Amino acid sequence: MATSTTRALAGEEPPGPSRAGDGTETSRRRGAWLHRLDVKGAPYAFVAPFFVVFAAFSFYPLIYTSWISLHDVELATLDVMEWVAFDNYVELWGDSRFWNALQNTITIGIISTVPQLLMALGIAHLLNYRMRASLFFRVASLVPYATSVGAAALVFTMIFERDFGMINWGLGLVGVDPVNWEADKWPAQVAISTIVIWRWTGYNALLYLAAMQAIPADRYEAASLDGASRWQQFRHVTVPGIRSTIVFTIVLSTIGATQLFGEPLIFGQGPNGVTGGANNQYQTLGLLLYEEGWKNYQMGRSATVAWAMFMLLVLAFVAQRLIKRLRSRTS
Repeated sequence: MATSTTRALAGEEPPGPSRAGDGTETSRRRGAWLHRLDVKGAPYAFVAPFFVVFAAFSFYPLIYTSWISLHDVELATLDVMEWVAFDNYVELWGDSRFWNALQNTITIGIISTVPQLLMALGIAHLLNYRMRASLFFRVASLVPYATSVGAAALVFTMIFERDFGMINWGLGLVGVDPVNWEADKWPAQVAISTIVIWRWTGYNALLYLAAMQAIPADRYEAASLDGASRWQQFRHVTVPGIRSTIVFTIVLSTIGATQLFGEPLIFGQGPNGVTGGANNQYQTLGLLLYEEGWKNYQMGRSATVAWAMFMLLVLAFVAQRLIKRLRSRTS
């Protein structure tokens, strides 16, 4: 016969002394012990495989990329590494192409993110009210997001074409000279930002709409009874109610702007796409990373650019946390 300790180790009953005649008490304790085990242990057992996969496919590339960035490595001979310590970072710091790509990444990010989120907020606010064919508009707002970046960039490249593009045709109707959207710096960045805005506005609008519909209706009723207009309700009820979602979309848009690659690459229509134009006028950090690694075959420098992008995101996250903490203290 198995002892109580053996049964406890086997999971049949909780460990502890056993007395004759306490079957009911033992059963109650056993049930409570198993219940605590199920409640506390089940979530960890469920998410543990995810974190194992996450560590394998996330932390390992980060560590390996950081190791490569400390070496002189060519694409054709990845197994041959020459230790250069932080020379790649020093060269990157003094490379004018890096600072140009960083500036382009920031400007394109601002030009695309700010209008995108403001338009998404307005669209979500309109869809939040009862209107006819609201389901159609919600589905239609997801069509640009479902469209591949290649197809979207190709269409917009033809729209912004200098000689036969629709935009220049429309400008010509009002007496404006054609704009060379690909060759000039600011027109090219505006055109690329337009592609990003078109693809992601509807997606962010649905995120805002879902958050708005979670706001209790009695808040709007109370504000309406107090005489608040729809604009005042939007400012004082809707925006504070979805503040966490707004922060989430800002973080996502910042990450997307830092990693911008497909839109400017296809917009260049050839070799100029990798370099961001003949004068690097719209080359982003993602394009610079690709140029160093897969055009110049310098994987060490490419890994250095990748880590610079990662550190840029970390700095943006730290700045956001500091701003949030300062606001909480002042309020």
